[in-house]
Amino acid sequence: MARKIRVLIGKPGLDGHDRGAKTIAAVLRDHGMEVIYTGLHQTPGMIAETALQEDVDVVGLSILSGAHMTLFPRVRAELEKRGMGHVLLTGGGIIPQEDSEALEKEGFGKLFGPGTRTEDIALWIQSTMEDRWKNEEIQA
Repeated sequence: MARKIRVLIGKPGLDGHDRGAKTIAAVLRDHGMEVIYTGLHQTPGMIAETALQEDVDVVGLSILSGAHMTLFPRVRAELEKRGMGHVLLTGGGIIPQEDSEALEKEGFGKLFGPGTRTEDIALWIQSTMEDRWKNEEIQA
């Protein structure tokens, strides 16, 4: 892939656990992606603004607090407000299957739960972005 994938890893809300987010950031870097990690306790607006400033292709959200049905859509709305509705949204954490399905119907990409192989996450992002970029070339 000629172009590097730029990924922002965000921790929205008051969730104070970031081991998983840091692990994913390291794995994505090992797969040749440029990764920006926002740190803990970010508002949806802060995450979206950083995504805009860093011109990212992907926003990955990590949450373990159970507030995913509130915070994930707020991040999406903040991205759209900034003209970044095209960004691939993904995430992970403790998210029940029915909530994952509901969020995916609202425009989120695949959401990953505990036990997901980190390699699978990196490969999914790479594959999804390659498909998106090919479609952009075809439409251009």
